[in-house]
Amino acid sequence: MSHPSFVCPDLIRQRFSKAMSDMYREEVPLYGALMELVEKTNRHVLDSDSQIARQLDSTGEIQRLDLERHGAIRVGTAQELATLARLFAVMGMQPVGYYDLTPAGVPVHSTAFRAVHEGALQVSPFRVFTSLLRLELIEDSRLRAFAQSVLDKRSIFTPSALKLIERAEAQGGLGEQDAQDFVEQALETFRWHHNATVTAGQYQQLSAQHRLIADVVAFKGPHINHLTPRTLDIDIVQAQMPEHGITPKAVIEGPPRRQCPILLRQTSFKALDEPVAFADQGDTPGSHSARFGEIEQRGAALTAKGRALYDRLLNAARDELQDFPNEANAARYNALMTQHFSEFPDTLEGMRQQELAYFRYFVTEKGLSANGLCDASLEDLLRDGHVRMEPLVYEDFLPVSAAGIFQSNLGDAAQTHYGVHSNRQAFETALGRPTVDELGLYAETEQRSIGDCYLALGIAINK
Repeated sequence: MSHPSFVCPDLIRQRFSKAMSDMYREEVPLYGALMELVEKTNRHVLDSDSQIARQLDSTGEIQRLDLERHGAIRVGTAQELATLARLFAVMGMQPVGYYDLTPAGVPVHSTAFRAVHEGALQVSPFRVFTSLLRLELIEDSRLRAFAQSVLDKRSIFTPSALKLIERAEAQGGLGEQDAQDFVEQALETFRWHHNATVTAGQYQQLSAQHRLIADVVAFKGPHINHLTPRTLDIDIVQAQMPEHGITPKAVIEGPPRRQCPILLRQTSFKALDEPVAFADQGDTPGSHSARFGEIEQRGAALTAKGRALYDRLLNAARDELQDFPNEANAARYNALMTQHFSEFPDTLEGMRQQELAYFRYFVTEKGLSANGLCDASLEDLLRDGHVRMEPLVYEDFLPVSAAGIFQSNLGDAAQTHYGVHSNRQAFETALGRPTVDELGLYAETEQRSIGDCYLALGIAINK
């Protein structure tokens, strides 16, 4: 049991998210411009669309909208991944989901560290998409051994951060001063490093295998490579980015524009070309491209049935396109997506009736004042207006979208074909624990909301 003087992990996570955003704004000036555009767009949507404003207010999402961020980080060894899991645990974050990006030519597998309970997510929805490099995919055995030796020599956590992690584990939490120190020390793991740990030639060898391999191996720490705010209308942001000096990628990743958004849509600007001092170049800088800006719009979390339908329609559109979506075919791709996704119901009731999405249920004023509801079913309560529903927001990531973002920002040459299968067991062994099933979390949240409604209305829970 946590001591009453300990700072709540959700508040530590909230503070860390704010500190991360401040640091990234200093390191990547375009991030500041992006944030201003997203904030302006969100204000416009809330002012002009009363339905969205009502929905966000009734679910409590309006309070978390300005806090919403997701970051991404890539590590090189099992020990780094396992220690990151311990660091994130101090902030109440667990590894949710397993993502294999090798089918898209990206030599990593990943998880998303985040809070898992809807109450904790309301305090801070901060999440970090965390990837582990698959060194076994480096074909050249000598280069693979070199990469391993470089990674083995580095320590990506400050000594103070490690001590604070151990203290939190031993005590069950951190007091106020320790929590402040933890945020400060943990932030160092995510900071950008201009000095490479390899020579220019070694960097080129790693980059020739895959630019992401060079990004992970060639530096003393795994810098945060993007930090993503949530917008309420990604199409407006995409259209207005050029006016703010930002060049967006050609295609928004994820599902097409809909009346009822589903899953996740993302867009971004290309990786920055940043000066780097290689180990053998002294004051003559080289360059490295890794960090980029990204924006997301979140929709309803889909059930397994909904995900299967989403995957089928997405694959059908891409199969008909017969190419990777790019600037030349963007208009045709968008048209194909709209065409194929016409099969996916675009009303909340349609998605609920076909069991395609998860929902949260809330008792209405009418329900609270009603009598004789002890025998009512959920369908009865919805029909008679005693209970209302709202889509459960999707808190996770899309494997295809994540891979698409990586490819489009690292450049077309970054894509490689790997003839290997995913290895969830190896990832979870490195992590030191199983990943959490995201669909199970959504189902639990939905059931809790139904149980809360029944309790408030005096209905037996087994209804």
